[in-house]
Amino acid sequence: MTTTPNGIVRNSYERDVWRYYHEKRQDMINLLPGEPDGFYHHHFGIGDFDRSVADLPEVEREPKVLAEIHRLENALTDLIVDALDTVGPETRILDAGSGRGGTSFVLHDRFGCSVDGVNFASYQVEFAQELAKARDCADKVRFHQRNMVDTGFPDDYFDVIVTNETTMYVDLPEAFPEFARVLKPHGRYVLITWCINDAVCDGSSDIDQIDKNYVSKMHPRSGYFAELAKHGFVPNHVLDFSRDAVPYWELRQLSKHRTGIEDAYLSAYRQNAIQEILVATDYVPTSAEGRG
Repeated sequence: MTTTPNGIVRNSYERDVWRYYHEKRQDMINLLPGEPDGFYHHHFGIGDFDRSVADLPEVEREPKVLAEIHRLENALTDLIVDALDTVGPETRILDAGSGRGGTSFVLHDRFGCSVDGVNFASYQVEFAQELAKARDCADKVRFHQRNMVDTGFPDDYFDVIVTNETTMYVDLPEAFPEFARVLKPHGRYVLITWCINDAVCDGSSDIDQIDKNYVSKMHPRSGYFAELAKHGFVPNHVLDFSRDAVPYWELRQLSKHRTGIEDAYLSAYRQNAIQEILVATDYVPTSAEGRG
């Protein structure tokens, strides 16, 4: 019988998310692309792919498709890397919703910085901890079984916070105050997320299907900016790369490990019902928080 960790998973929705990721162990569309370099991602990808892979014989096509999937996943992480300023070996980064550790390891490899990953899925935390040992960086890249909205770190502890397609699993009015608490004044918070384009619609059958598939709660785009402003996160760079997110899903359709959710994403993007955005912010504490 699967038992959720007491005090970390707080309600029925979080139990559903915990169970989904704790028991998701044979997800080949996530595991196989990461095997060559040890960067196991749970986010999606950006950019076009080598269209010639579609014409290859099936036995040759799958390895090429998986390699292209991974290249696009790494390209998405590069957007976060490019949005960070003055990061070095002394920088402390929080990777909130760290999955199997892919983004955390990329950040450490690029900058030599310390990274703390927070994730409440027991299996994924243990997976990432073992990878940190294998990569000989467990002293600098640490993974904790904790809740994103209650991280347990001291106030003003981190220089940078990143969330790479994970905020659809939290209530923003809970998560952003916690991020504000643990981020140093004038630190940087960078998020990448898919979201509802509420200038066009409030929801759709595609959005419902995506949420059901990933046990997620997709937020409206306007909700992100309202909650960021409320908690002192001032955007310095906003990138809508929705069009560049489409090829990833077209590529996944070519894989024998496709999951069936690809059609819903393609339909939602093509109808402009959802968007994929990056928001890089600087944290300027509000007067109510009494920090500066």
